[in-house]
Amino acid sequence: MFAAWLILAAMVAGQPPTEKPSVSVVPPGARLEKVFGEGEFTEGGAMDADGSILFSDIGNRILRYDPKTNKTTVFREPSGRANGMMFDTHGRLIVAEGANTGGGRRVTITGRDGTVRVLADEYNDRRFNSPNDIAIDREDRVYVSDPRYVGNESRELDFEGVFRISIEGNVLPMNLTVYKPNGLVISPDGKTLYVSDNGPRRRALIAARLGDRGKAADPKVIHEFSDRRGIDGMTVTTDGRIVAAAGSSKTAGAYVFSPEGKLLEIIPTPEDPANVEFGGDDGKTLYICAGRSLYRIKTTMTGFRLWPPVRH
Repeated sequence: MFAAWLILAAMVAGQPPTEKPSVSVVPPGARLEKVFGEGEFTEGGAMDADGSILFSDIGNRILRYDPKTNKTTVFREPSGRANGMMFDTHGRLIVAEGANTGGGRRVTITGRDGTVRVLADEYNDRRFNSPNDIAIDREDRVYVSDPRYVGNESRELDFEGVFRISIEGNVLPMNLTVYKPNGLVISPDGKTLYVSDNGPRRRALIAARLGDRGKAADPKVIHEFSDRRGIDGMTVTTDGRIVAAAGSSKTAGAYVFSPEGKLLEIIPTPEDPANVEFGGDDGKTLYICAGRSLYRIKTTMTGFRLWPPVRH
């Protein structure tokens, strides 16, 4: 695994790492396992209370993979082109629904009883471009990226940005100086919002300081990908490392960064990854949505999440 990391890190950073990490993010003997492979384009990823993983098959449905039975079933169909998703502190599923055929262009909230309602679908009476990914803080404020990658619907907003949405549905834009935002994640201490800027103009990981009321300030680039494919979806570990779906072809994988943006290690994937999520009773199993598939691998990392609590 270290050899793969060394090769990929050299390709991405332009030079080999200076030293081997003291502890690999993958334990000896762990192997990437495909648990589902019949999708069209898998995305999202959110662990439910029973240990199952919800994920999107964009354009079709939201699926549920149960590691106890190794079976995948339909959770919601149609899904409004569900993309990124996350559970809030009360176990409600927040979903970004994108543009294109069947797309809702909205952010929805699904209660524990299965009831779906719209949290927000516009800013200043103008429809969102194509909600892409979700992050949620401890106060259940929702942060959503709103780029436009696909879809011929008329655009009503003249920018592609990140919005903060209160649980009451109030929408405010975040000043993050991004051009085409994609993945989002919040540090375990709630003080940093990480955003992927992933478009032709810039491919970079950005960190912004979060205030007590969820206001972002001082955005700065902490890692650049140059002309290579940057980050799609992200998650975070309990010690603040960022795990991101990035790269393509020979450089495709789950990239592990320090909180400061230093590339630490890469878990290679056979298909281009779109998103990542930790699961398992101990929070150490990494699920990777990539291409048509859902993969998993045991790691030495522990994923951070708001809900359900990690059981030790």
